[in-house]
Amino acid sequence: MNGTERSAIKAGLSVDIVLKQDQRTGKLTRGVVKDILTNSPKHPHGIKVRLNDGQVGRVKNILT
Repeated sequence: MNGTERSAIKAGLSVDIVLKQDQRTGKLTRGVVKDILTNSPKHPHGIKVRLNDGQVGRVKNILT
């Protein structure tokens, strides 16, 4: 499941994100959502979130 819709993302979900410095390479970072930072209901590049460890990036995959 991709992370372009805000309604699909909740605090506590495990996700793969792309950090700002990894956007060119597409390297994914796995973590648990702490905060949702994007206010709009959809974003074409992924909803921006903060992970429990403080890293910020855009959601690429929602893990089940």
